[in-house]
Amino acid sequence: MAIDCAPGLAPAVALFRSLGDPTRLAILRRIATGEARVVDLTGELGLAQSTVSKHLACLRDCGLINYRAEGRQSFYALTRPELLDLLRSAEQVLAATGEAVALCPTYGTSAGSPAEVSA
Repeated sequence: MAIDCAPGLAPAVALFRSLGDPTRLAILRRIATGEARVVDLTGELGLAQSTVSKHLACLRDCGLINYRAEGRQSFYALTRPELLDLLRSAEQVLAATGEAVALCPTYGTSAGSPAEVSA
């Protein structure tokens, strides 16, 4: 029997899914420290340009980041400072639970999920 998710939860589900990808989370954590160009992100995160661009497009489509053009370069930044609070809160929850979510049989690292993302 399927559970009918309340329609009001759909935006929150989409937000957390966008944050659930290790690459997007690493990009957001980096951008949270200040503006970044694609070349900055590829170098700092060790990712291919196409990978970074794909995830930046996703984050832009979700309204979490935007960019400003300067000449031929684009500088990406967070659109909502509240996102910093959300990321900080998540880190506090992880610290308070001893990162027990990593042991979760469904979503934890033992279930085949990617290991902790370092920024």
